[in-house]
Amino acid sequence: MTSIRAARFAAAYALLRAAGDVADHWIQTDHQATTKGHHDHTDGQSSAAGRRACAAHVASYTAAQAAALLGGARLLGVRLRPGPVAAALALSAVTHYVADRREPLRRLADATGKGVFVRLADHGMNGGYLLDQSWHHAFEALAALIASV
Repeated sequence: MTSIRAARFAAAYALLRAAGDVADHWIQTDHQATTKGHHDHTDGQSSAAGRRACAAHVASYTAAQAAALLGGARLLGVRLRPGPVAAALALSAVTHYVADRREPLRRLADATGKGVFVRLADHGMNGGYLLDQSWHHAFEALAALIASV
């Protein structure tokens, strides 16, 4: 039984991660990418517009992950139960929204001593993007664990 659960986890993680990359880099619109982090107090742009853009991005992100997870599992012959899949997708969506509003991740980085790194945009690196992606990977791993039970 353990090897079956491990196979379900591996399949779920691979499908969630691949779909997440496609959704973040190909499906997300330029408007969503440039607007989703707007907050009234930091950039003069509307916080409401930022929330709407982020919600639209997360909706397409979650739809891509759902399609990949359900379609991929079916093609692979991996049996996933609806309840855990719904919980996994909800976790991925909520944590993706939190990170993509940008300010919560910046505050977390400041609180954990990563304040300089999160603002790094030099030497071919963007610390904010790297922390954002590692956040997504961690929660997608947790989501895969949930989906595979």
